[in-house]
Amino acid sequence: MRSDNNTQIKLDPQRIPQHVAIIMDGNGRWAKKRLLPRIAGHKQGMDNVRTITRAASALGIKVLTLYAFSTENWKRPKDEVSYIMSLPVTFFNNFVPELIEQNVRVMIMGDLTALPESTRSACARAIADTAHCDGMILNFALNYGGRDELRRAVQQLAQEAEDGKRQARDIKDTDIDAALMTAPLGKLADPDLLIRTSGEERISNFLLWQIAYSELVFTDRLWPDFSADDLRSACADYASRDRRFGAVK
Repeated sequence: MRSDNNTQIKLDPQRIPQHVAIIMDGNGRWAKKRLLPRIAGHKQGMDNVRTITRAASALGIKVLTLYAFSTENWKRPKDEVSYIMSLPVTFFNNFVPELIEQNVRVMIMGDLTALPESTRSACARAIADTAHCDGMILNFALNYGGRDELRRAVQQLAQEAEDGKRQARDIKDTDIDAALMTAPLGKLADPDLLIRTSGEERISNFLLWQIAYSELVFTDRLWPDFSADDLRSACADYASRDRRFGAVK
């Protein structure tokens, strides 16, 4: 369902989604519309992360997961990938003090071993510097892919079965949950609300297990233009829905 109406938004504090995940799409198109290079869109998009992080924290959202770079994004031009890899360094260097002030903790999931050393170091510092914060979790999916995550989880569980630590037939959903990259989020691992910007209506290999019962909101707004009011609108849309999880009320 699409959501673009952000006028006169009223939110029930009791119906705010606890975990919001966002596929931040449209940076390149934002730049193209302005006759700018694609990297200008990525810079504006990263700047907008600050805006939406503040807004999410103020709304009382407990986890904000942002799809920053997928396992498929390596297929993009090398110069563009190189620039994207530099963005976390700049972002964390500038924004971590504000995150600490807002009591926001940084978490990062994905295969970080493939990232440049400078990017890995910036991520590690941000995680360490905000480890004491117990407010909202700002969770970046960086070099992340849903199928890659599931493959790793299957391999882990299969190895445990091979080692005699568990019986394959006894594997439960909770065992799979515990083997996924979102496991540190505990009961908040599954997003209540998934938002995708830019008008595309695809999941794009994002949190394939975790979004089984997430509410989906698609908006035509390009990510650099996605505002705090747009987030409020998506949350209001979420609050209006009847979540039954396959049951009948």
